[in-house]
Formats: sequence, C-alpha cells, structure tokens
Amino acid sequence: MAQDTTHSFSAQDALVALMIAVSASDENMRTPELIKIQSAVNNLPVFGSFDIDRITPISQTVFDLFEQEDGLDALFGLIRESLPERLFETAYALACDVAAADGALDEAELRLLEEIRYELNIDRLHAAAIERGARARHLT
Repeated sequence: MAQDTTHSFSAQDALVALMIAVSASDENMRTPELIKIQSAVNNLPVFGSFDIDRITPISQTVFDLFEQEDGLDALFGLIRESLPERLFETAYALACDVAAADGALDEAELRLLEEIRYELNIDRLHAAAIERGARARHLT
C-alpha cells in the first residue's frame, strides 16, 4: 500500500511527510509536535487546498519507510520528487518548527535536520536564519 501512496504524493504531502519524519525521528511523537503539524496544516497558505484526511496515510508511509533499511533515503527521494525547489526552504522551516515545538532538540532530531539541509541543498546562512526564527518562536 505504501507504494501506491508514494506515487501520488503532492507537494503538500511531502511537507507533511517531512514534519512527521522530524516528529518521529526520536521515536517519540510528542503532543506539542503534533499540535505544531496540525496548526501548520490548518493555517499556512501552502496547505490551502490540502485534504486533512491525507495525514493518516502519509504518516503510515513515513512509519513504513522508517522500518526499512534505506527508508530515509527513500523518503528523501520521494520528497525531492514531489516538492518543487521553491518550497525547499519552507520545508526546512516547517521541520525546524516541529523539532523546536517541544522545547528540546535531541540528537536524532538534530541529525535529521542536518540531513534535510543537505538533501534539500539549503544554504548554510539561510538555514541559520530559519533555525534562529524557529528558536525565537518557541522560547518560553
């Protein structure tokens, strides 16, 4: 079933998949992270035409990929295939927001953010600005 889902990924699906991957990267999807994903999907213009019911099958695809040996590479291939380059920085910003949502970044999240920067070819200076913004938004 995951194969059928992957072939029909939209740009919005790819953004959601990346957010879910960041949340699941430490094997503990915390409530603030899930709320951040829901809030992004409900409020950001990029998700204006997104069907909220897609979140469950997208999540299952991510979980299925994470169980495979080369699942992360497959996920990034899927994201690059589905996401236009103009949304790469948006994807990284959403990933940073989800990672920062619970107030702590663990090693798994940091490694995944680093991999996202690399895979989406995010300029280091732009990445630093995006990370700084996420940090500022999530201070208590």
